[in-house]
Amino acid sequence: MGEDRNQPRLAPPLAEAAAVTFDLDDTLVSYRRSPGEVLSAAFDAVGVDPAFPVEAYYDRFAEFNDRTGTMADLRAECFAALCADRGRDPDLGRAVAAAFADERDHANVSWRPGARDLLEALDARGVPYAVVTNGPPDAQAEKARAVGLEDRAVDVVFAGHDAPAKPAVEAFEVGVSALGVDAADAVHVGDSPESDAEGALAAGMGAVLVGDREPTPEGAVRVPSLADLVH
Repeated sequence: MGEDRNQPRLAPPLAEAAAVTFDLDDTLVSYRRSPGEVLSAAFDAVGVDPAFPVEAYYDRFAEFNDRTGTMADLRAECFAALCADRGRDPDLGRAVAAAFADERDHANVSWRPGARDLLEALDARGVPYAVVTNGPPDAQAEKARAVGLEDRAVDVVFAGHDAPAKPAVEAFEVGVSALGVDAADAVHVGDSPESDAEGALAAGMGAVLVGDREPTPEGAVRVPSLADLVH
């Protein structure tokens, strides 16, 4: 019997995948207010000029993710260290982190372009999927709940807590184990060349890199958007 022409078709390498894992932030969902916007508002609320750029927060996120239990603790310790590195009072960083927490709503997220259509295509074809995300469970679970991912995905793996943070292969192994397939039969989709693509390839999975962040690791497939994975 031929394939149902009304059923959505997946582009390679998802077309051959027995299961899929996804990164969460800036792959499936993104904040409606960027971290940079919220950080600027936090500095204004405390009444100080910006003590560090948002890129410094990005650079140190994984370091503090591995040793804190909540997003509030992560930001407090990270911002304190960023201030100390710049000769500022660490307590200023903690005050900015508290103001950031007051401004940030983790449920205020939206689907990335093509994300919902891709998940619906996977559902229609009976391909199971899980989420493997770096970040504290409290914040990441709230994002997943906000768009209904917790009800749709087989599992949500909080890397850095349930397993070492990506790109550690253990994070991907937990996701693949939940899906009940061999790593070689699964594909990971994410936006980070290092955390997502390199980590998945090291775990023996296929890798799809979404967006324009460079470089493209050898063996990874790059697409501009998730919409390019559904025909």
